[in-house]
Amino acid sequence: MGMQLGYTMMTEQAGPKELVAYVTAAERAGFDFAVSSDHFSPWLDEQGHSPNAWVTLGAAAQATSRIGLMTYVTCPSFRYHPAVVAQQAATLQILADGRFTLGLGAGENLNEHVVGGGWPPADVRHEMLVEALHIIRDLFDGDGYTNFRGEHFDVESAKLWDLPDTRVPIGLAVSGKQSCEIAGELADAMIAVEPRSELGELFDAAGGTGKPRVGQMPISFDPDRTAATKRAHEQFRWFGLGWKVNAELPGTSAFDAASQFVREDDVAESIPCGDDVDAVIEAAREYADAGFTHLALVQIGGDQQHPFIEWSERTLLPAWREAFGG
Repeated sequence: MGMQLGYTMMTEQAGPKELVAYVTAAERAGFDFAVSSDHFSPWLDEQGHSPNAWVTLGAAAQATSRIGLMTYVTCPSFRYHPAVVAQQAATLQILADGRFTLGLGAGENLNEHVVGGGWPPADVRHEMLVEALHIIRDLFDGDGYTNFRGEHFDVESAKLWDLPDTRVPIGLAVSGKQSCEIAGELADAMIAVEPRSELGELFDAAGGTGKPRVGQMPISFDPDRTAATKRAHEQFRWFGLGWKVNAELPGTSAFDAASQFVREDDVAESIPCGDDVDAVIEAAREYADAGFTHLALVQIGGDQQHPFIEWSERTLLPAWREAFGG
């Protein structure tokens, strides 16, 4: 099978009813899987939304029947206790009849600071993530009651009473050596937003050989390339800051300030804008060449999803199958 094409339910740019309608349309159009962001806040005020991802995914599981579903990604160590994440994931897997993958990551200050407690440095966040992974995996095992005493989390006699027939696979977001080692040892899939082959190599070295690699790439489809570029700059100018920056900034005003000198031309150089299918395929090929097995596209603009999905069914999907198989 070639690299699978995914659709992104971007909670930062649409409300819950719209997101369910979009993923239903994406399934009809032929997308292989769908991922959902899990945020408390949009990146920029211009995006304007942030409904609860888990409620929306539950509705999506009922509204669809074939397309794979995935969190991209949930942080199981601040807004949510890992035991609660495990329960949510198990329940969603039952509703989805085995189509769900739990994508996890170390989180961003933007979404996690809302519950108080400060924002610890990256090494502490990784320690918390490892503890959370052990708790979630143990609860998924379903072997009696889980008790856990950690540096960051405690679990007292926890048990998931409704476990799915298909164990929930866990994907882990990676960006460097430490996270790749954690993912290779404790996850069933690697998640990344950059087409860097070294991430896959580090993942393999830690035990990830043969496991899926799931990427994500923004595009701004529009027959009017000028309008596409303007929209990408308005809503996605923060994207090029890099995850070491994006993980630390606390709110939309900080992202606005950090990206104030990003020009429309800068965005157009890094994000395919317009309706040139070859440009999308060329950008996606970097992920295929880096060993990614799945790539979810983000169509920028909450009101541009149906035109994008229709164009994908008519133009992108045939070109994608020819380029990447599947």
